[in-house]
Amino acid sequence: MRLSELKIGEKAIVVKVLGRGAFRKRIIEMGFVRGQEVVAELNAPMRDPIKFKIMDYEVSLRRSEANLIEVVTEQETASVTPPTSHGTTTDEYTPAHAAEIKGKIINIALVGNPNCGKTSLFNVASGANEHVGNYSGVTVDAKAGHFDYKGYRINIYDLPGTYSLSTYTPEELYVRRYLNNEMPDIVVNVVVASNIERNLFLTTELIDMDYSMVIALNMYDELEKSGTTLDYKLLGDMIGVPMIPTVSRTGKGIEELFDTVIEVYERRNKSVRHVHVNHGPVIESAIADLKEQLRQSKTALQFSPRYLALKMLEGDKEIISLLSDNKDFDKWVATAEKSRKEVEETLQEDIEQAIANEKYGFISGALQETMTQGKEDARNVTRVIDSLVTNRVVGIPIFIFIMFLMFEATFVLGAYPMSWIEDGVAAISSWLYNIMPAGPLKDMLINGILGGVGGVIVFLPNILILYLFISLMEDSGYMARAAFIMDRAMHKIGLHGKSFIPLVMGFGCNVPAIMATRTIESRSSRLITILINPFISCSARLPIYILFIGTFFPRHVGWAFLILYILGITIAFATAKLLRKFHFKEDETPFVMELPPYRIPTFKATCRHMWNKAEQYLRKMGGIILVASIIVWALSYYPRPDIEGELTAEQTTEQQANSYMGQIGRAVAPVLEPLGFNWKVTIALISGTAAKELVISTLGVLYAEGDESPETLSHKLTQVNPSTGSPDFTPLIAASFLIFVSLYIPCIASITAVSRETGNWKWGAFAVIYNTLVAWICAFAVFQIGSLFT
Repeated sequence: MRLSELKIGEKAIVVKVLGRGAFRKRIIEMGFVRGQEVVAELNAPMRDPIKFKIMDYEVSLRRSEANLIEVVTEQETASVTPPTSHGTTTDEYTPAHAAEIKGKIINIALVGNPNCGKTSLFNVASGANEHVGNYSGVTVDAKAGHFDYKGYRINIYDLPGTYSLSTYTPEELYVRRYLNNEMPDIVVNVVVASNIERNLFLTTELIDMDYSMVIALNMYDELEKSGTTLDYKLLGDMIGVPMIPTVSRTGKGIEELFDTVIEVYERRNKSVRHVHVNHGPVIESAIADLKEQLRQSKTALQFSPRYLALKMLEGDKEIISLLSDNKDFDKWVATAEKSRKEVEETLQEDIEQAIANEKYGFISGALQETMTQGKEDARNVTRVIDSLVTNRVVGIPIFIFIMFLMFEATFVLGAYPMSWIEDGVAAISSWLYNIMPAGPLKDMLINGILGGVGGVIVFLPNILILYLFISLMEDSGYMARAAFIMDRAMHKIGLHGKSFIPLVMGFGCNVPAIMATRTIESRSSRLITILINPFISCSARLPIYILFIGTFFPRHVGWAFLILYILGITIAFATAKLLRKFHFKEDETPFVMELPPYRIPTFKATCRHMWNKAEQYLRKMGGIILVASIIVWALSYYPRPDIEGELTAEQTTEQQANSYMGQIGRAVAPVLEPLGFNWKVTIALISGTAAKELVISTLGVLYAEGDESPETLSHKLTQVNPSTGSPDFTPLIAASFLIFVSLYIPCIASITAVSRETGNWKWGAFAVIYNTLVAWICAFAVFQIGSLFT
């Protein structure tokens, strides 16, 4: 708890001081150190400030100041456990013991540019399996993890990649608000060692904010390979922040990094000192005038007065809003406006540009004394590869070929393990059929669970192969080039290349792809990208594509896949064009995105990515798909006809048609009959609104034969329906079905993501209605026109 929450007369033990800079130093010097007992003695008449007793003397603190001091009371002691106890203990602790234990809990925030390796470091340190990609926008929220290290419990938070702490982009604002509101004990600034000059700009902003900080010089092996030498110890001493070389991919330097984190936390590291980044005499004079006014008011303790002064001079809306309630606000604004005009007139440039120039000048000066440049092999290799993959003639054909290769490999290579799993499911079904007596339980196990879940789990190898390709494209750096290649095409539909990355991410899953749009600066472009993302065929649709393409178009697998994906992209682009023309204004946001150097993906990272997706898929099998398969089976199994023994195939067909599920399907079927679909297909499509894999599991249940027939679902779909005298699926109906599935209503998770990220449920409703209408029109056109020729 915080000291401000202590009731009058209550005692507590100090755990740590959360403030920074001069305030933190002053409070610690007054005796508010770990283990000291403090008593709340008296409230002022207006309940602020509060009088506390500590070390046999009395001190007055405002509630805002007391809120920055963490304490532990006797009542809280029982819930405090040592970091190594894993949540259970049999020992009893005094408040002093509890304060010592809580004092060994270190909260760390990872802050750095996109592509700097924060998430890799987070994964190595915490053992988590967060998605790692070699392009911006992978981390779109704070990821939390923890681990025990040398008697300390370290809570680690992976924040979105950001180039600065302004409010230009949503992730910049998010990171700044997180740091200010959560007040981590240590900021680990992850810096790309081979691109240190650009990366240190963010470091200078963190220095301005006066955080306790350690710099992880990540990817240090790349700097060494280039022949560059860096005296990182001297550089760390110069800027007052210790620097540790690391290689997150291999774990090199991680232990030394957290050893240094502990030293800084315990105030034992000799490199730590507060350095003011010198912005030149003109700007420094302006900062000094405003800083002194802010210091006298003792306002906004979570910020240093110098940082507040800098941001007011820059006209930062977030900071200005934060300070607007202060009685001296108008005076500060007047001072800031006067100083800004004087700076701009003297330097003949706007103040933001002037401050940035001075920061880069500070960085350049420090590096001149500590770094010797070597050769640039890595960048040369990147230039050679880029000259090919981004070439105006062959760049787009290479991209299309990679997509074609991905889909072809997903089907061809995945066919072998898929057949093995199919044989295994069939063997289990036959075994259960032979050993179990007839009845509902036997039917549920064979036709419900194995028919439903077994029909979907066979596609696990194909999912893994798809994610293998996506992982390789992301980790190698090619994904950013795909955005670069497609920028002009995106611009023609009213977006820009940065929108292309969430669309490509949609091949994996639409939900994180929709969340990744937070990195798009323009709100209108972000909204359009969110709304068109569900048209991108996610991996949940892949089992449906594999089943129907493999069954009805086996000679043209690669092209059939490519056509479906291109159709989705085409509809998405057309929708974006319509939205831009009739609803949103033109967006002139520039296309600015880092193109990171190419890197060889590590085997460990690729395997982790694939296993993470496999785990999610298997959990879905044992969760929503299992439950839904049983529900579909029950609704199609009951009511039962008054016939003893097992039903024949004809009786099973009649029973299903009269079941609860059959009644629902026949009621809705007229809407989809013009597309060539019967009631069973209609039910499968309805169930697919929860999760697209349920389309397959539902068909698996509804097309179960009710006997020991070893035929796969693929074979059953081509069989003649006894009640109609023709198959439920022909190549034409299959084509209509595939087009409808690729475009119709997004799954519930995607609709939720659309509503949440747009901030309006009406956009979620729009996605449901618009996508389904587009799917119906496209499938209707294919089936009706195709019927004229067949």
